[in-house]
Amino acid sequence: MDLKAGLWQQQSLKLAMTQELTQAIALLQYSAQELTAFLENKALENPLLQVENNHVQPMNPLVDRNRSKRRKQRSTENEWIEQIAAKSVSLEEQLLSQLKTNNLSKQQLKTIKKLIHNLDDNGYLTCDLHEIAAQMGEPFEVVEDCVIVIQTLEPAGIGARDLQECLLIQLERENLNHDDLALTIIQHYFIPFAEKKWKQIAKELQVSLKEIQAVFDRIQQLDPRPGARLVQENASYIIPDAIIESLGGHLTVRLCDDLLPKVSFNDSYYKTLNSTNDQQLNRFLQDKVQDYQWILKSIEQRKETLTRVLAKIVEKQPLFFQKGPQFIAPMTMKEVAGELDVHESTVSRAVKEKYVQTPVGTFPLKAFFTSTIQTVSNDNTSSSQVKNIIASLVEKENKQKPLSDQEIVEHLKNSEGIVVSRRTIAKYRDQLGIPSSSKRKRFD
Repeated sequence: MDLKAGLWQQQSLKLAMTQELTQAIALLQYSAQELTAFLENKALENPLLQVENNHVQPMNPLVDRNRSKRRKQRSTENEWIEQIAAKSVSLEEQLLSQLKTNNLSKQQLKTIKKLIHNLDDNGYLTCDLHEIAAQMGEPFEVVEDCVIVIQTLEPAGIGARDLQECLLIQLERENLNHDDLALTIIQHYFIPFAEKKWKQIAKELQVSLKEIQAVFDRIQQLDPRPGARLVQENASYIIPDAIIESLGGHLTVRLCDDLLPKVSFNDSYYKTLNSTNDQQLNRFLQDKVQDYQWILKSIEQRKETLTRVLAKIVEKQPLFFQKGPQFIAPMTMKEVAGELDVHESTVSRAVKEKYVQTPVGTFPLKAFFTSTIQTVSNDNTSSSQVKNIIASLVEKENKQKPLSDQEIVEHLKNSEGIVVSRRTIAKYRDQLGIPSSSKRKRFD
């Protein structure tokens, strides 16, 4: 082995990620809101970059005072629905308002408030009661009594420690006919009942499978997340990055550029500073001019790439925009990237966290990309179409003899000409939230 020290020359090719290239890649994956925030931050760093938001109009308090009053009046008259939605009452406030404080001591009320504060959004008590007792300086039994008080509040099931207790509280609250079978099953056979091991339960309790099926149907009507009724979430709005319209029988693509701020060059500021002979200042100005030009180029490149990707989606998915999501055609990012002569990661960044408004609804751009499923004929189908077929088959099946995954495989091949494996059917079924055939079976 030669271990001599020395100097050698070697020629190699390397791809370096410059700061400008990194910035262009980042801008491509930004949504309209993220791009607006990026440009506003850049304007703070670069004095030559002017960002003018078309939706923000400067106001003169002396001139536009009446305008402000009119805007407030219109807001009161026209936006009353949003004002109502914005006003929400917390879970704690709604539960505390139900308490009959006259029957509680100050220490009990303090402990109950502490326990309510530890409820999660589903209404479950997730804290350790021994820790609460130590923190409040109360005996464990007193804390348990406070939990019972919370469990008497509405909706039924609030304050439960787990799902089993939540269901028991609701059953006991509505058990007007003294139906002990449901209570017995949930209290003593909860796990096997959930796993649908009903034959074992029927044998031990000496009841029929039809009676257990009736208990199951009743349990299905209970609320496993009672706290969710009291948690009010503000409505979220989706601002589309592009609009696909049908004009004269033809689909057109339009980017929502109006949402983006207008970027311009501060020429007067540049001329004022450039007139000096300060070399350090001139280098600073040169860097900022180059930064401005790179931003403009990156924005234009983002617009061009996004437009090309959208146009390709429209070209390959005409039935989707004409008839609806159930007619989505198989299409992958790799396939689109190959036809556009770009890298697959470019397509992935272009559609990331972006939405498009179409004649059949507003969708995330990623929703148009589905895997290809082989068929008996030369035509292929998409995974979304296969899922729709599976859901339809399960909905129409005989509930006493539900279709197994293998039977679904055979039906797809013989009736639809679609070739899929049993493992794929199981995966799609799980994604659709459809249980296995043994758990879908009914006994009535």
